[in-house]
Amino acid sequence: MRQKLVSIGDDYWIEDAQGERVYKVNGKAMRVRDTLILEDPDGHELLKIQEKKLRVRDTMEIEDSGGDTVATVKKALITPLRERFDVKVENGDDLTVKGNIVDHEYKIERDGDKVAEVSKKWFRVADTYGVEIDPGQDPALILAVTVVVDSMTHQGD
Repeated sequence: MRQKLVSIGDDYWIEDAQGERVYKVNGKAMRVRDTLILEDPDGHELLKIQEKKLRVRDTMEIEDSGGDTVATVKKALITPLRERFDVKVENGDDLTVKGNIVDHEYKIERDGDKVAEVSKKWFRVADTYGVEIDPGQDPALILAVTVVVDSMTHQGD
């Protein structure tokens, strides 16, 4: 994923380890709420990410193509070097995102077990980071959570 392209209103591609384009993030800037659409390579909407206004804490919802909420991501804990996000998954076990979020060095966990890891250390290009997703996980959901965390952490960058 390319960090600098994650501003709302921009489109960018998520590539697999072989450099193949597997998901597109389509930034919809002309909406009342900030909206990002996760699409397959053919442009079919998989998940919609929307900022929820009028909340005390930063919150974004991930919806399926039918408009049903799949997960809700909330910024949970802020400390000088670490942040945590709680992810309420509607039809599954909840997730926790924790680590050095700003520097793209963090883990996504379910019940204390790592299901994905985000890191820049695998790349030499400054604005690129990787998302390693454990087998058996929903890659679209994990990537949507990563997109949410990135957009909530780097707003206005």
